[in-house]
Amino acid sequence: MDLALAHETLARWQFGFTTVYHYLFVPLTISLAALTAGLQTAWVRTEKEKYFRATKFWGKLFLINIAMGVATGLVQEFQFGMNWSAYSKFVGDVFGAPLAMEALLAFFFESTFIGLWIFGWDRLPRKVHLGCIWMVSIGTFLSSYFILAANSFMQHPNGYRIAANGRAQLTSISKVLFQDTTLAAVFHTLAACFIVGGAFMVGISAYLVLRARRQPLEERDGTKIATIRTSLRLGLWTALAGGIGALLSGDTIGRVMVQQQPMKMAAAEGLWHTAAPAPFSLFAIGSLHQGRNVFEFNIPGLLSFLSYHDFHSPVRGIVDVARQESTQFGGEWQHYVPDIFESFWAYRGMITFGMISVAIAVAGLWLTRQKRWIDPRFRRPETELPLLMLTRERELSPFLTTWAWRIALLTLGFPLIGNALGWLFTEMGRQPWVVYGLMTTADAVSPNVSVTEQIISLGVFAVLYGALAVVEVRLLIKYVRKGIGDEPPPSHEPLPRGPLSPESDDEPLTFAY
Repeated sequence: MDLALAHETLARWQFGFTTVYHYLFVPLTISLAALTAGLQTAWVRTEKEKYFRATKFWGKLFLINIAMGVATGLVQEFQFGMNWSAYSKFVGDVFGAPLAMEALLAFFFESTFIGLWIFGWDRLPRKVHLGCIWMVSIGTFLSSYFILAANSFMQHPNGYRIAANGRAQLTSISKVLFQDTTLAAVFHTLAACFIVGGAFMVGISAYLVLRARRQPLEERDGTKIATIRTSLRLGLWTALAGGIGALLSGDTIGRVMVQQQPMKMAAAEGLWHTAAPAPFSLFAIGSLHQGRNVFEFNIPGLLSFLSYHDFHSPVRGIVDVARQESTQFGGEWQHYVPDIFESFWAYRGMITFGMISVAIAVAGLWLTRQKRWIDPRFRRPETELPLLMLTRERELSPFLTTWAWRIALLTLGFPLIGNALGWLFTEMGRQPWVVYGLMTTADAVSPNVSVTEQIISLGVFAVLYGALAVVEVRLLIKYVRKGIGDEPPPSHEPLPRGPLSPESDDEPLTFAY
């Protein structure tokens, strides 16, 4: 057994395991915070009960998710400090700046205002209480921005210099925060987050519709039906908007990648040698030993267009980029080639799983349309379940309608898989570099952590994360099964009460959920 290899491999497994698991909660937290804030804004402006109930229902699921996200984030930080001390020593001055901003600014927004929002339903004026959830949402955006800025430094080092002691020192925080790598990554990641949130809302709403369809007509609650319909349409529009944003930002991030990390794009496309025009690969089976694809099915010129917006520009291939890096940094050229299989299929899986939900959102918006788009005979008031209309006067058959709702429920998990594969591609595609062109992953691992300690900690994380997964899923299922609540919205603003008033002193602090 090669202990040196096992040491790095275990560190990478631990990083990948904890990061992918943690990132299952992050996109849902970011999107649900904004969607809950939007629903509460609609309630404050219109005072319609369906918006209040939707705010309560989705806010509850948001709170469960953010609690799990914080717990898994703490574990991730622990493994990071344990396994990557050499990396931290080398770039700590640069990498630590955006992380400190995330902790001091973004986490402050989230932790402070989420408490005020939870306990302030019957204590704060409506607009102040509404401002709290918007501040939480802003905090989640800021948190993602600073984390992505730190990661973008690893993809494209900027705003630093190498000091006499051999460590990277920060020279310009603005170049770290506002370089094109960071901006493209933030836009693309946030767009993907809203695909996740939209699909989650669509999937849960579809489950509630399926359950409501089994109820007798006289037992259905019209306000709950209206709340489900509002949530469903909001989820469909959110997934579509996120999909459009992901496509636009994907085009930008792809062109940035070609310029800054040509190997990653070449690996994503299985492009072994520089080509002009360069084809877009739909399917390929490659061989690193032979340096070519054994089988491939391509669209001519499309990769050149995606990279440079013309069909003839050359795109550098895997072998050419690897040989250039070998000449610059030394060693065999094969050492600078990432895992082509993982990069190639993670890239396609990211696009496929994300876009499936966007396609379902487009179909759902068409099938659930109302007003002038369908004949008046088929229109249903918002207190009744919608018909799924294929044409102006033709609805789906009962069999297809049932399967349409089931497919909408299944879409809940697709964008989460796409997000996870997107991160795998982002991190695997730049190997062997942990900081592109400055530090290899092999040099970044902690030198004093034993293989035994890594195996034990990986096992502990697996058990802990398994337990957290059970808790998360059971809590979500429990509150989703309870469905939309019956709680009516408050009829008036909370009375102003000072912190020293006798009424306030005698009341226990209550938890809104």
